[in-house]
Amino acid sequence: MTTTLITPITLGKLQLKNRIVMAPLTRCRATGNVPNELMAEYYRLRAGAGLIIAEGTSPSANGLGYARQPGLFSAEQVTGWRHVTDAVHQADGKMFVQLMHTGRVSHPANMQTGTKVLAPSSLAAPGEMWTDSSGMQPYPVPAAMTDADIAQAIAEYVKGAKLALEAGFDGIELHAANGYLIDQFLNTATNQRTDRWGGSIENRIRFAVEVAKATAAAIGAEHIGMRISPYGVFNGTAADAEMDALYLALIKELNSIGLVYIHVVDHSSMGAPEVSPTLKAAIRATFKGRYILSGGYDLKRANTDLDAGRGDLVAFGRPFISNPDLVKKLANDSALTAPDFDTFYTPGAKGYTDY
Repeated sequence: MTTTLITPITLGKLQLKNRIVMAPLTRCRATGNVPNELMAEYYRLRAGAGLIIAEGTSPSANGLGYARQPGLFSAEQVTGWRHVTDAVHQADGKMFVQLMHTGRVSHPANMQTGTKVLAPSSLAAPGEMWTDSSGMQPYPVPAAMTDADIAQAIAEYVKGAKLALEAGFDGIELHAANGYLIDQFLNTATNQRTDRWGGSIENRIRFAVEVAKATAAAIGAEHIGMRISPYGVFNGTAADAEMDALYLALIKELNSIGLVYIHVVDHSSMGAPEVSPTLKAAIRATFKGRYILSGGYDLKRANTDLDAGRGDLVAFGRPFISNPDLVKKLANDSALTAPDFDTFYTPGAKGYTDY
């Protein structure tokens, strides 16, 4: 039997109506870092996806990097997200939230008072980031995390995971990709520690493993996936000679914890370095849960890779921005509307809910 995007699939205890995943997309519409009715409408319109993964949401006030990034650490945020998940569930959708602590990819102008920019090592990210108050600003040098900071961050992921279920999400995705906090521990370009959190492969994967273990103990591993980006260069990360061995060591640990999926970022179609096909095949062969493919997929390539068993689900990002009815369009092989790049991160409904 041929497996395609519209073939149903189970994800842990969830029954998904198709294999189309709406990838987590930073959209910066959460005024005051609180989800709102505009966001509820945006996600409701896209509930045709088998699984929606909500945008990067910080489990900590220290992890709020971007202007208008949503959080999941206060009662007000839980209430806001509950409106979103209710809207998606009423439209027969399923929804995880991506927990994303940005680490050094932040700026005090985008953060609340009394917070601090933290990272494994005191190394500033290259380039600049947008702040609503002062425009583009260079990334600051972060404070190197102490053991107490690390323990606190792990506890914040646990609290965020619990609040996610309280807010009605079906599960969480741990963002261990694209140069954010968990990836900052994995990557030698951002982690120059000499203690138990840096240096060897075992030490560099420790933070990712401890976050996965702690959140699984709190809400159950069947509610947890992880996104990774081997060979990525986003936010000042870089490949090293041990990269394949590091990710295979991480996958074995995630297997023992029982995570429900692995979501592998491959943005080579958009000009990023290619992820080693050998590593992708090894992760696929080793990981016991579901494998989500991502990176510039169209209908033909998605169906080809699903039928060949290269993955179980396929994530679509930018096409979902400008095609809320993407699932119907893919099912009918209809032409897609192009997105307006100028409104990806701007506040308001324009380029958000008006497609």
